Amino acid sequence: MARAEEEAACLEQTQRYCVQRPIYNQELLQGQLHRRQRTPQTLGQKIAQSCRCSSKKAKSHLYSFLPILKWLPRYPVKEYLLGDIISGVSTGIMQLPQGLAYALLAAVPPVFGLYSSFYPVFLYTFFGTSRHISIGTFAVVSMMIGGVAVREVPEEIIPLDFNSTNITDVLEYYSAKDTKRVQVAVALAFLSGLIQLCLGFLRFGFVAIYLTEPLVRGFTTAAAVHVFVSQLKYLLGIQTCRYSGPLSVVYTLAAVFSKITTTNIAALIVGLTCIVLLLIGKTINLRFKKKLPVPIPMEIIVVIIGTGVSAGMNLNESYKVNIVGNIPQGLRAPAVPEIHLSPAILGDAVAIAIVGFSMAVSMAKIFALKHGYTINGNQELIALGICNSVGSFFQTFPVTCSMSRSLVQESTGGKTQIAGALSAVMVLLVIVAIGYLFEPLPQAVLAGIVMVNLKGMLKQFKDISRFWRTSKIELAIWVVAFVASLFLGLDYGLLTAVTFAIITVIYRTQSPEYRILGQIPNTDIYCDVEEYEEVKEYPGIKIFQANTSLYFANSESYRNALKKKTGVDPSALLAARRKAQKRHAREIKAANEHRKKAVLKLVSSSTNDVEASAKHEIASDDLPVNGKFADSSVQDTSLDEHEHFVEPKTNIHSLILDFTPVNFVDSVGAKTLKLIIKKYNEVGVYVCIASCSDPVTNEMTRLNFFDKSVTRELLFHSIHDAVLACQVKHGSAAQADSNL
Repeated sequence: MARAEEEAACLEQTQRYCVQRPIYNQELLQGQLHRRQRTPQTLGQKIAQSCRCSSKKAKSHLYSFLPILKWLPRYPVKEYLLGDIISGVSTGIMQLPQGLAYALLAAVPPVFGLYSSFYPVFLYTFFGTSRHISIGTFAVVSMMIGGVAVREVPEEIIPLDFNSTNITDVLEYYSAKDTKRVQVAVALAFLSGLIQLCLGFLRFGFVAIYLTEPLVRGFTTAAAVHVFVSQLKYLLGIQTCRYSGPLSVVYTLAAVFSKITTTNIAALIVGLTCIVLLLIGKTINLRFKKKLPVPIPMEIIVVIIGTGVSAGMNLNESYKVNIVGNIPQGLRAPAVPEIHLSPAILGDAVAIAIVGFSMAVSMAKIFALKHGYTINGNQELIALGICNSVGSFFQTFPVTCSMSRSLVQESTGGKTQIAGALSAVMVLLVIVAIGYLFEPLPQAVLAGIVMVNLKGMLKQFKDISRFWRTSKIELAIWVVAFVASLFLGLDYGLLTAVTFAIITVIYRTQSPEYRILGQIPNTDIYCDVEEYEEVKEYPGIKIFQANTSLYFANSESYRNALKKKTGVDPSALLAARRKAQKRHAREIKAANEHRKKAVLKLVSSSTNDVEASAKHEIASDDLPVNGKFADSSVQDTSLDEHEHFVEPKTNIHSLILDFTPVNFVDSVGAKTLKLIIKKYNEVGVYVCIASCSDPVTNEMTRLNFFDKSVTRELLFHSIHDAVLACQVKHGSAAQADSNL
């Protein structure tokens, strides 16, 4: 009883908000509305408006270009300063060993990793919009830089015929190699920064949307494998060439295993010890995250211990353990990047620019959503562009956001970009004052730091099972991005993955879901008839929906699906009608010929008996009876005429095309739609379009879709309007037929 009363109350409330109105098609609705009068601007007016600058507009542009002018004057010192100091110190301590380690990935001397951890980080404080990301060296980008540096300055250019024991000559050769690789890395930073700047000023921040999450995760997982394999030689203390390009990971593994017998046991013990200590420290930090005021800085602890042990035991001379080596004190004088290298590395610079931006903006969006503020994607491009291009004059290589450091900066209480600036100051102190203390640091320690920091990215292999459950297409994107990046190299792999992702978009629009809709009883809501038991179709009306736009790639499949779902093929019906009409004409022709023969037989008879017989035959067989001939064959044809010669009929009288999901229609789609309307009208099926948005309608108008045969009266504001109009139209037609 209570249920019935609740439903009655609900029905009464619903009826209160129901509005009695006419059945609206597009023509009728537009007739009752008045469009706003808008005068289109000329090109000159648009240019003049864009060049016009008021003081308010200039101030807005200045604040947009230099966000620090907006947030620094309002900086709440008492609330934020302590958290920013703790966060800056923690991030700086982490930035120091990572800068040294990732410089090895970039195939440049370690000190350049420190430069790249200072200048760009400091610049981002002024131009960046994210309060929590940590700009600086990053494993994936450093690996891409190293691949380009090794390709442009391979090991083979250094002569190997050192017959003399003069160590000065050897150092000069290796110094020449490092110098050239630094020039390549710096040129990459300059070019990628310029590309990011141009994209930012042109408002091309949306390019990151093409790097979908499965693509980025598959790509970074492959990059993590590349990085891990590249560090094996440092961990094992063996000497091998560094490879780049397609199959470089295979060649590197083959080179490492071919020299596995020359493993330096001391370097291996040092590296494995550091890995174990780092894993223990990270586990403690994760487990006691809420209780620890700041995370334990295990990386700097391991660096200090490794440096002390190496210096105390003289590992370099006693056990031939490779160390970091010379770290010059002080900052280098600015220098112009080697621009002449641009043609050879332009494609790599584009890839690094896009990957670096996508990494930074992804992390920035995560933290902005978590802490309730907004970031500007275009300004992030400009900020990264300035960090890379300006930093290149101070010998930095391309940088981006680091996932691990950003998480530390946010979790230790960082509130603003001040934390990043303080971390840069800590790196500066090392460069100008105490950098020489880290010269005895074993390279195996840095290799261990890099490998442990890859733990998060290597965990992304779990994505395979997750995407298998959720989306096979996204799984395919992940697998293609991983396999292509692993075997073709990071640059070609990224290009292949982006191309494949675009192909999947085309595939999805080419193969959409097609549905027949029905009404939920006593409502104006229409749903899939195959999905819900309560949904019913109107007799004689089919409502067809495709969850995609209509354009050249799917117009043919749209038409085929329409025939299949509605059960009506106009071409087949028209062919059947033509065949029936031809057969009917042949039967009539045969009957006429038979009659003519009988008449000729009657005329040709010369005797009275034959004449009487012929007359009797004509009277009984050939003369028409009630308009039909009495001949058996002709009579059979006439009786069978209703069954075989009546034109085939369809079981529907109206077809509604739901355009709710349609975002655009191109010229091929418009022609296909026009052909559908024409063909179905020829077999007596009225076709109309429901819920067509104004932009799509305007697009169809520009494509000359509407004419005398296809008018705007076929467009209806909603599916329910179209259904009611079809019922009215069919009722009027049925009444007219009954009157006839």
